[in-house]
Amino acid sequence: MKKPHILVIGDLMIDHYLWGSCERISPEAPVAVVDIKKETAVLGGAGNVINNLVALDAKVSVIGVVGDDNTGTELKEMLEALKVSTYLNVEYGRQTSKKSRIIASHQQVVRYDKESKNDISFESQDKILEFFDEILATVDIILFSDYGKGTFTYSLTQELIRRANLLNKKVLIDPKGDDYSKYKGAYLLTPNKKEASLATKIKIDSKENLEVAIKKLKNDIQLSLSIITLSEDGIAIYDDKLSIKPTVAKEVFDVTGAGDTVLASLGYMLALGNDIQKSVEFANISAGVVVAKLGSATATLDEIEEYKNSLHQSDLHKSIKSLKEIESISNALKLKNKKIVFTNGCFDILHAGHVTYLQKAKSFGDILILGLNSDSSVKRLKGSTRPINTQMDRAIVLSALSSVDFVVIFNEDTPYELIKAIKPDILVKGGDYEGKEVVGSDIASEVRLVNFVDGKSTTSIINKCLLNE
Repeated sequence: MKKPHILVIGDLMIDHYLWGSCERISPEAPVAVVDIKKETAVLGGAGNVINNLVALDAKVSVIGVVGDDNTGTELKEMLEALKVSTYLNVEYGRQTSKKSRIIASHQQVVRYDKESKNDISFESQDKILEFFDEILATVDIILFSDYGKGTFTYSLTQELIRRANLLNKKVLIDPKGDDYSKYKGAYLLTPNKKEASLATKIKIDSKENLEVAIKKLKNDIQLSLSIITLSEDGIAIYDDKLSIKPTVAKEVFDVTGAGDTVLASLGYMLALGNDIQKSVEFANISAGVVVAKLGSATATLDEIEEYKNSLHQSDLHKSIKSLKEIESISNALKLKNKKIVFTNGCFDILHAGHVTYLQKAKSFGDILILGLNSDSSVKRLKGSTRPINTQMDRAIVLSALSSVDFVVIFNEDTPYELIKAIKPDILVKGGDYEGKEVVGSDIASEVRLVNFVDGKSTTSIINKCLLNE
């Protein structure tokens, strides 16, 4: 019910994407020619921490430095659109960070950066301290998002931590580099295993070495708590002893920005007065949500609650996806060059003909996604006495088949919107569609028809049951 007030200080930047297709090599040099179709831009760096906090419905304030350039102006407008309180100093002659990525046919071709990475000026440092003093008393917690772009000089970082500690305000830091001395006195840091290994000069390849490294960080940097994120192994915590909270990620498609999510989630929970154990559990679940999405994603409170509930589902339920989920999954699969096959139907009473058909469909690609008509959709197509089995019963039975990777229930009479979201490589229908228009054929790269097994149908099974009554 409470909205914590969280202050983010960090390196602000824009992640810029140029999306296109590549069908030829340049005659001038052996390089791809990319035909750009669209451009998108999102907040990057500390901006992804801010996005995560906004998704959690926190009250957010931001302190940072931008250059006197068009990118700086664009960045300020993007922050204003999020309705966060901004305290930005414009440093003349500085170039605001912008990372541009060219994406061709779901594959990143090249990235080029425009930015200044030197330390911010003394004037900018003084302005940050001025902003900090103005807002410090009103915030619940402070997050530093260091991307090594010059904001966190040694003297500025130490002075910010000193002033925060005087008012008993916790400072959480996502660190950068291999010298953490400038972070001395913070509440906690959130390095990953590789970063912690570099900073401590300890190879973290066992639980024993993990404990030595995490304890060293706590003592050397004079932290209240020490944390190391362990990717698929969870998050390690050291207070007076080592504990590890295991990961809860079910599907990992993209780990981009997961560290930002952990920092934001920890800050959010600690700002609400939760202990570190509960806060880390929440951060683990939040990270589980975002790594199942593409790009630097965020997790809302509703998504986190839904994800938490889904952890108690059986493996059969885990293959049943919503439209939004399957769209994200499909995009991620395409980036991994997986060939997606799609088919659909009612599958009311599963029989040998269905199983044979689905096995054949799966053989055309790597992943088979099945669109399942909902109960209301089946009634419209088959009549008021159908379906025999409910949509969830049908979905569970289908998800148990080795040939079926994902099941998505749709309410419309045709799966066109679902096909549009998935954009499958191959669309599979029954042999009775020979010479007929197949819904979604304008989207899929290819349509394949599979003949049904003679004498096998749901209708014949129902008629047989009626005759035996």
